[in-house]
Amino acid sequence: MEPQNTQTKNKGGRPKKAIKKDQLMAVKCSLYERRVIEANAKSANLSVSEYLREISMTGKIDRREKALPKEVLELTGTLNHMAANLNQIARKRNGMEELSPLERANLKVQSGELKTLASKIKSHFQ
Repeated sequence: MEPQNTQTKNKGGRPKKAIKKDQLMAVKCSLYERRVIEANAKSANLSVSEYLREISMTGKIDRREKALPKEVLELTGTLNHMAANLNQIARKRNGMEELSPLERANLKVQSGELKTLASKIKSHFQ
């Protein structure tokens, strides 16, 4: 008799974690302390459990900033606007249409804005 190759069918779902966090630990605190802990966890963008584990194991919290700075968002918006305009110009040129004088002037202005934007980005990273 030959040994059978029995393969278990993958039932799908979430894969098993290497280290399970299955131990529950209750902590007594006052309502004020609870609010402070919850506020600190929220400001660090962590759940209360993650916050308490991190602070107890390392003694400090590495803050996770998810929001981009205002300047970066403004630069991204400006670049998206310019990209849309350049796409319209390219479509017109590929269709063998000539640009009007107004469109040419707008193109020169946007080219200057793009150079200014590039220099702002360059100066920000220096």
